[in-house]
Order: sequence, then C-alpha cells, then structure tokens
Amino acid sequence: MDERQIEQVRSFNRSVTRRIGALSDDFLGRGRPLAESRLLFEIGRDGADVRELRTRLSLDSGYLSRLLRALEAQGLVKSQPAPDDARARRAVLTAKGRREFDALDRLSVDFANSLLSPLGDAQRERLTKAMAEVERLMRAAAVVIEPADPASVEARACIDAYLRELDERFDSGFDATRGPSADPQELVPPSGVLLLARLDEQALGCGALKVLGKGIGEIKRMWVAPTARGLGIAQRMLDALEAHAHAMSLHTLRLDTNRTLLEARALYARNGYVEIERYNQNPYADHWFEKQLV
Repeated sequence: MDERQIEQVRSFNRSVTRRIGALSDDFLGRGRPLAESRLLFEIGRDGADVRELRTRLSLDSGYLSRLLRALEAQGLVKSQPAPDDARARRAVLTAKGRREFDALDRLSVDFANSLLSPLGDAQRERLTKAMAEVERLMRAAAVVIEPADPASVEARACIDAYLRELDERFDSGFDATRGPSADPQELVPPSGVLLLARLDEQALGCGALKVLGKGIGEIKRMWVAPTARGLGIAQRMLDALEAHAHAMSLHTLRLDTNRTLLEARALYARNGYVEIERYNQNPYADHWFEKQLV
C-alpha cells in the first residue's frame, strides 16, 4: 500500500475527529460525548430496535448496552419489548429525550453552518462535493465479499432479486428453468462457489462460479442491488471470483449474457473477456465470453 495514501488517511481522521468534537465529552455543548449523542440521534423520534442499532452503528453488544444505560440514566431513553417479537428490545425516546433530540438537531445544523459559512461559494461547493465523494468511497471500502451458503436466506434473496431484474429487463421476460442450471448444490466446493457482497451485514450483491469441466469454469448470478451500484462492487466481485477460480485450478472462465445487459458486457470486456462462439444452449444469451486466466 502507498505510504503517502496511508498518511493522508491518518491525517484526515485526525482533522475530522478534532473538528467535529469527537474527542470531547461535551459534544455540541450538551454535556455528553459524541457516542451517546449519536445513539440518541439514531434512535430518533420513531425509536429503533436495539439489534438494528447495533448493526447500523457497528457496535458490539456490551458497548451499546453501556451507552443505552447512560441515556436511560439521563431520562432520555427507555427500553421496551419490540412489538413484533417480545424477545427483542426496542429503544424509544422519552418526552425529555425528544426535546433533547430536537436540540441536537438544531445544533447540528448550526455546526454545519459554522463549517460552511467562512468559505466562499466555490469552496463550499467543493467541500460538500468532496464530502459526498468521501462518504461514497467509505461505503465502498466497507463492503465485504466472501463465500456463502447458496441455500441460505440471504443468498436466495439476492438470487431471487437478480432473477426478477432479468425478467423485467429482457424483452421476452425470463424463466430460470429454461436456461443452464445454477442450483445450490452446483455452487459449493468442489463444484463451484457462491459469493455475497455485504455492507453493514446486509447482503446487496452476489456472484457465482460453476465448474463446467476439467479446468473450465463459468461465471453465474452476477448481481448488485440498485442502491449499491456505483461502488465498484461488480468489479470486486469479478476479481474475487477469478481468485477462487485460480484456487480451484481453473484456467478458463466462460460466461454468457443478454444484449440488454450493457453494463455487464462492458465490465467483462474491460477485464479481458473476449467474445467467442456459442458454447451452450441458453435461449436468453446473445453474447458468449471467455477469458484465459494467467
């Protein structure tokens, strides 16, 4: 990794934590640290399930419990059973907590104004665009791609979403039973592998590799949720599938795609996949690609 880039990240982190008051125990002048204020804000006027808060904020259970107890001791939050599951807990704001939420909301707006107001119009535009870009890339960096059970609930949800999108986009619709198979038992080693992309523990993309024969594999089920497109997940998924192909001693990868999937065709072309003659009888395929792995 480039040492200059690493030092820039560290410098950015130091500047931001100091400027936003993350090091203070009096965030926005309300007498509590940033962590407690952020949790109060995330609970919000409608309340939130504790399990959801833990996932959303990437907090371990013990630390989240301590934060909640601190807010409860201040009379800002109370915990109650979730309406749809008595075993789960839901955090809600008290009347005092709602007033504190409103105060934090106003002060947060004031703080944002204090960051922007010293700058000229062009600088404010540059800063907010840079912030949006940093936020987008931070989300991209948080995506984890790893093997998953193709029969799991989250894997099936991704694959079903992929199949629904094909049905919507293809001129003739899509019926998975008419094309080449990619059943769960074909997507586990040594027959293949299914990868899921997760962000904040939520699956939002998939990709699969199926062994066709000695040394030959096929890319299947490449899909990224519309809300996560533009984060480079498809490229990382393809790179990961190729790495698994190497590990499985495959020297050739093939795939087919429909003419309407322009983004997919562009992805494969810029990664060295070249068009070949038809190699299967997929009625929905218009283009067939192959890549020799080095």
